[in-house]
Amino acid sequence: MRRFSSMSEPCILCVAITGSVPTKADNLAVPITVSEQIESTQEAFEAGAAICHAHVRNDDQTPSSDPERFAALKEGVGKHCPGMIFQVSTGGRSGAGRARGGMLSLRPDMASLSVGSNNFPTRVYENPPDLVEWLAGEMRRYEITPEVEAFDLSHILQAIRLQETGMIPGRLYVQFVMGVKNAMPADRRVFDFYVETMRTRAPRAQWCAAGIGAAQVKVNEWAIAAGGHTRAGLEDNVRLDRQTLAPSNAALIKRAVDLCAKYDRPVATTAQARKILGLRPVAP
Repeated sequence: MRRFSSMSEPCILCVAITGSVPTKADNLAVPITVSEQIESTQEAFEAGAAICHAHVRNDDQTPSSDPERFAALKEGVGKHCPGMIFQVSTGGRSGAGRARGGMLSLRPDMASLSVGSNNFPTRVYENPPDLVEWLAGEMRRYEITPEVEAFDLSHILQAIRLQETGMIPGRLYVQFVMGVKNAMPADRRVFDFYVETMRTRAPRAQWCAAGIGAAQVKVNEWAIAAGGHTRAGLEDNVRLDRQTLAPSNAALIKRAVDLCAKYDRPVATTAQARKILGLRPVAP
C-alpha cells in the first residue's frame, strides 16, 4: 500500500457512536439512551477518538432530532471527555426538512452536512439545494464547522464549490462514505480518485473516510495509509468480523489505533484535531 508525504500528520479518529439504523437487536453494545451514549463515547475517547459523531434516539430506539436529547448528550460528552470535538448529525433519517437542523442552536463544534441526494438501500436520501443552503446558513450563523458527508463524487465537487463561494467558510472538511448499498461501493480505485480530486482541487482541505459494514476496517486502512483521517463505530458496523460482534465503540476505535501504528501515523489528540480542522480551542 502506497505511503504519502502527509504520513507524519496526526490522524484524527472519529467515533460514530449510534447512528439511526442499528438497534439492540443487532448488537446489545449499540448505545441508545443518552447515558449509554455518554459512557460509550468516554470509552472511545480514552481509546483515541477525538471526534464524537452523534445521533440521538427515542425511547423506542427510533431515530430522533430532539434538541433536548442532543443538549444532554453534548453536556455529558463535554463533562466526561474534556476537549473532545462534538459533532451532531443533520442526516435525513432522523427528521424531515428543517427539523434536521433543530439542534444547531446548541452550537456544537461541528455538524454533518450532506450536499446532494443519492440512493440508500430502500429509499432516496433527499438533500434538495434549498435545504442544503439553509443548513449551511445555520452552521455559519452558529459558527459550526461542517463535515461534508460525500456519498458520491458529485458531492465532493459540490462541497468544493460551496467552499469557494463562501457558503462553507473556513477550512473544508470532506468525509468519503463508502459501502452504502445503492450508493458508492468501497472500491479502491474510486477511493484513490477521491483522494486525488481533493489534492488537486482543494489542496488546503482535509479529508476523512468511513466504510460501512464489512468495509469499515478496509476503508480505515486505506485512509490511514493515504495520510487522511478516518471514522469507526457502531453506527457504521456492528461487527469485528463475520463471527464476532463488536463489544463496544472503543473496540472499533482501538482497531483504527492499531492501524495508525502499522503505518507510523500518530493518533491526533483533541487539541491537535482542533488545530488541524481550524476549530476553536476549548477554554481552560
